[in-house]
Amino acid sequence: MSFFQASFEARSAAVRVRFGAGIRHFLTDEIGRLGCCRALVLSTPPQSDSAMETAAALGKLAAGVFTGATMHTPVAVTEKAVAHALSVEADCLVSLGGGSTTGLGKAIAYRTDLPQIVIPTTYAGSEATAILGQTENGVKTTLTDPRVQPEVILYDAELVRTLPVAMTVTSALNAMAHAAEALYAENRNPMSTMLAVEGLKAFAAALPRVVDNPADLEARGETLYGAWLCGTVLGQVGMALHHKLCHTLGGSFDLPHAETHAIILPHALAYNECAVPALLRPVRDIFGGESAGQALHDFAREMGAPLALKDLGMREEDVAAAAKLAVAKPYWNPAEVTREKLEALLKAAWAGDPPASRDKV
Repeated sequence: MSFFQASFEARSAAVRVRFGAGIRHFLTDEIGRLGCCRALVLSTPPQSDSAMETAAALGKLAAGVFTGATMHTPVAVTEKAVAHALSVEADCLVSLGGGSTTGLGKAIAYRTDLPQIVIPTTYAGSEATAILGQTENGVKTTLTDPRVQPEVILYDAELVRTLPVAMTVTSALNAMAHAAEALYAENRNPMSTMLAVEGLKAFAAALPRVVDNPADLEARGETLYGAWLCGTVLGQVGMALHHKLCHTLGGSFDLPHAETHAIILPHALAYNECAVPALLRPVRDIFGGESAGQALHDFAREMGAPLALKDLGMREEDVAAAAKLAVAKPYWNPAEVTREKLEALLKAAWAGDPPASRDKV
C-alpha cells in the first residue's frame, strides 16, 4: 500500500549518521571533519567512567568532561554546563549517553551554537531531532531550533549490548512512541509515514530478540536502526497527546522519562484511535490485534515493560492535577481533549489497567 498524500510538505535536516559496531573509535575523525580541536565530553554521573575513557582516547582533542547531565534537562544544570564549556574554551560537544545527555548537549548548543557529536547508548532517538525539552520551576517546555540539531550521530551497537534489559525495553518504547504519534500527525507526509512504519517494524522484529539474548549484536544494531528512524520522524512532524502527557508527568511530577512513555503510549493510542482508526492501521498490522492501543499494551507486557504509573511512584491523588495541567495549554490532537477524558486515561495508566477500547473513549 502506498502512503501517498495529495498534498503535503516534507523537510529533513543535514545530519551525518554513521552505523557500525565499533564506530565510536572514529570519533577523532568526526571532530576533525567539523574543524574542531577542543571537545567537551558530556555524560550523566553513572556514565562518568565512560566519559573519562572517551576523553582519554581523544587525548589533546579533549577540552574536558562534564558529567552532570540529568533527566528532563533542568535549566540550572544547563547553566553550569555552559559556564564549564566556556571556561575550557570548548569548540564542540560530544554527548555520550541517552536522552538526558543528548538533551544537555542540545541545551548547551542552543545557548552557544557549538556543534554536537552524539554517541547514543540508549534508544531515545532525540539525537535525530532539532527539538529541545527543558525543565524550569517544575514545568517542562519544548522548542525547535536549528542550533539544537546535532551535526553528527555515531550509532555503535557495542555500546548498547550491555544496556540492561529493563532499560532497553522502556527506551525502545520511548522511541516507538515518536513513530506511533507520527502516523496521525497533523503535518504528516509520505516520508514521515514510511519512516514511522519502518521504525516500528524494526523494533517489532528486533526487540524480542534482544530480550531473549541481550548480547545479540545484530539485534542490537537493528534496534538502533529503529531508534534512528523513530527519532528522525520525530524531528519532521508534530506530536500530540502522548508526548504532551509524558512531558507533564515528567516535568511536573518527576517521573522517569522512558518508563513514563512506555506506560502512557498504549493509552494515548487507544484514546486517539476512535478518531483516526485508518491512520493507526500500521500499528495493528505490525503488532497484531484489532486495536492499536491493546496491541502495544500486549507487546509491552510481553517485553516486561512497566504498566502502571503507581509503580513509578506517582500518587493516585496526583492524577486529577496531571489532567488539569495537560489541558492548560491547547494543542492539536486528532481526538478532542477534555480534562474528564484525560483523567480517565490517567487513572487507567496509574492502575496498570488495559487501555480503553475505541468505543469507550
